[in-house]
Amino acid sequence: MVQMKKIVVSVLFTLLFLMPGLSSAKGTHFILLSSTIGPVDAGIVSALEDHFEKETGIRVRHVGAGTGAALDMARKGPFDLVLVHAKSLEEKFIEEGFGTERIPLMYNDFVIVGPAGDPAGIKGMKTAAEALQTIAEKKVPFISRGDKSGTHVAEMALWQAAGIKPTGDWYTVYEKGSLGNGPTLRYTNEKDAYTVIDRATFLSLKKEIKLVVLMEKDEAMINYISLIPVNPKKFPGVNYAETMAFVKWLTSPQKGQKIIADFGKDVYGEPLFFPNSIEWQKTRKNPAQ
Repeated sequence: MVQMKKIVVSVLFTLLFLMPGLSSAKGTHFILLSSTIGPVDAGIVSALEDHFEKETGIRVRHVGAGTGAALDMARKGPFDLVLVHAKSLEEKFIEEGFGTERIPLMYNDFVIVGPAGDPAGIKGMKTAAEALQTIAEKKVPFISRGDKSGTHVAEMALWQAAGIKPTGDWYTVYEKGSLGNGPTLRYTNEKDAYTVIDRATFLSLKKEIKLVVLMEKDEAMINYISLIPVNPKKFPGVNYAETMAFVKWLTSPQKGQKIIADFGKDVYGEPLFFPNSIEWQKTRKNPAQ
């Protein structure tokens, strides 16, 4: 698995530098984002990049990977900004001097999905801990990404809260989990198993799969997504000024946060993500602002 992740990251870097215009120095008017793959697959990353470019003329492009791999790529350069969702890994990235700060951007939530017949009998349970304990006790098939992505980190935190270290034939680490939540959810569907997945991925694939949401709305399953500017003291080539202009735009209630609030409503009848910047939170407390 470790070797596979190294290969995936290597391929991403190769593709990155083969992209038109990226093999030369970035210069100004260009921002490179290392992003967790879930929001990329959901389409919101491209939507935000495109709106920002239309308004400012500043081009933003991204490379998507699991949170662990996204942070590792930013540790090597040449990225300007990181978008990820695993607090412990984010804090370590900053402590090591690679990032300047964690900036709240948006959130959605994780859900536990499984076969409609619910062989584990978890439907209606109030906490993920109770649901996972039941899945483990009954040894029903469960699929994990197992790749140190934000989703995998969140899953393991839920198992820890349940007091369980999952092992056994019923617990499978998907060998291609590093490819993202979409492939993992499709594989879980093929195996008629359970998994922890973000709601945005489930909604985007809902029409393609037979799995259903069986456990949701536990506060422990909220999925916070943050921005981390890459530290220009660590990498002098970082386009810090325009990166911070992008961050300001993304966190503005009238700009990026409004796009986030509406994204997905027209297709799924509900948003895939919810705004969470400090500026947005202030408007919720003071609606007149």
